[in-house]
Amino acid sequence: MLPSATGLLKLDDLRSRASMRLAGGGSTNRNPTSRTTDALAVLHALASSQATAGDALALLHELQVHQVEVDLQAEELRDARNELEAALRRQTAHYDALPVACFTVDRELVVSELNLASACLLGLGRDDACGFPLGTLLSAASALALQQLLRNMAPGAGSAAAVLQWVPRQGPPRTMRADIGPDPAGAGCLLVLTEITDLAA
Repeated sequence: MLPSATGLLKLDDLRSRASMRLAGGGSTNRNPTSRTTDALAVLHALASSQATAGDALALLHELQVHQVEVDLQAEELRDARNELEAALRRQTAHYDALPVACFTVDRELVVSELNLASACLLGLGRDDACGFPLGTLLSAASALALQQLLRNMAPGAGSAAAVLQWVPRQGPPRTMRADIGPDPAGAGCLLVLTEITDLAA
């Protein structure tokens, strides 16, 4: 027995609803689980009728293909995340292993990031050093000159260098070379301090 015109309209409506839900249509605030549940409900409705059993099989295949695509995308995202996390760990290890003091500072010489050599230079733990005003360990003239360099440094500009007088809380003053450049990952600046020693001594 052929389905009536009303039945055909109903079948077309079911197919349209199923296709839209499989494609993620409808309400934008519905999560993927809800859309899958809706699609399965439509699939069940199609499978319950002999006249639409073939449509049910076609929709089931689409659901399976869609699920495989989602699984592959999730796997690719997991792999990409693992690669990024591994790269971050490697870069952090390299940064910490550098024998020179590396800081990230703002234009007022306040420390936001530093490596282990920097923490040793300051005589502070790394957590305590974040937020430390670096200018308090420089002579007044050196702090003023370094701040001026940092304030005049435009994003994308090349590096600059200066000779500074480091005045630690304990011990004699030391002469330091400062290499400064804009931080490509933020609004601050990268600062590398290297002690200048008299090789002829």
